[in-house]
Amino acid sequence: MRDSKHDYVARAVIFVAALVAFQAGPAQGQGNAPIYGSAAAMHEVVDGYGRTVRVPVNPVRIISLAPSLTETVYALGVEDHLVGDTDYCDYPPEAQKKPKVGGVINPNLEEIAALHPDLVLMSKEGNTLDTVRAVESLGIPTYATDVHTIDQILLSIQKLADVLNAPTAGKTLTSDLRNRLDVLRVKLDSVAPKRVLFIVWPEPLISVGRDTFVADALRRAGAASIVDSNQDWPQVSLEEIARLQPDYLVFAAAHTGNAGNNFESVARLPGWQILDAVRERRYLVVSEAIIRPAPRLFSVIEDLAHQLHPEVFLEKPGSEPQAPPHNAAPPTSGNPKARAARMVAGPCSMESPCVL
Repeated sequence: MRDSKHDYVARAVIFVAALVAFQAGPAQGQGNAPIYGSAAAMHEVVDGYGRTVRVPVNPVRIISLAPSLTETVYALGVEDHLVGDTDYCDYPPEAQKKPKVGGVINPNLEEIAALHPDLVLMSKEGNTLDTVRAVESLGIPTYATDVHTIDQILLSIQKLADVLNAPTAGKTLTSDLRNRLDVLRVKLDSVAPKRVLFIVWPEPLISVGRDTFVADALRRAGAASIVDSNQDWPQVSLEEIARLQPDYLVFAAAHTGNAGNNFESVARLPGWQILDAVRERRYLVVSEAIIRPAPRLFSVIEDLAHQLHPEVFLEKPGSEPQAPPHNAAPPTSGNPKARAARMVAGPCSMESPCVL
């Protein structure tokens, strides 16, 4: 009981300190003029929770509590207003230099308040409602996104652009992404989708449900997940996968220190040799961006389509080589051994959020 009481008091002290720091006022600019203040123009918007929230018309001090939102802020060209993000915000590389406010699930309220933001961005998928309420209790405006399909990602990007007072950048970006999807759809129109198992985590085996943006991304790339579940991240049995026999296993490359979620590790697990795809080494690796609902996801869709259906992307004699798409992520190698060598770890661990 003594330890529990001590922890409770410690959390209370941190919270009060954060509240005092925030009420002390914003950082001062030249001439001691506040960077923002209560007189800033506000307006109401509806966020991913369905809440009607009041946010600044022109937010100038933004904190992002989700890597996908950090990536989108950069893609919209308003990163100069980003004054803080999370420990997981690692793309683009410049985002790693921003002041850190802790994790996605457990951000540090004191650090958030000390940065004097006028808007905190959150993801309903990655952040908790408790975090939303805690930040709001400090008097800081919040805006949350919620996406489950590729179309919703496009809509969310535009809505976020509007909230960040960058509507033109949002229209340009979403128009480019839609055009790329249209080109891909025409390319894949005549091919049958490949049946795939997307492995979020191998032990226990976790995949993606039918109503997730990852499953939608697979569909857009000319693939179909063999897992048909209404849960977002269902745990499935290896016996069921063996019955369905996927054409390919699909892994997301990552750069964490855990090497438990790659083909070589999975192939050594008991029972996995029952899968034809394992015995015949039929697997594909895509960027870790497939688990982030941000603009880079569209490059992953293109890359996966090229790996699954290379025949439809062959250049016709005399045709000009296609330029790489705008904001494209580096493609993965077509050589399975080379892909395996670069695939250090899976997209998440059991201790950290899978979708950010």
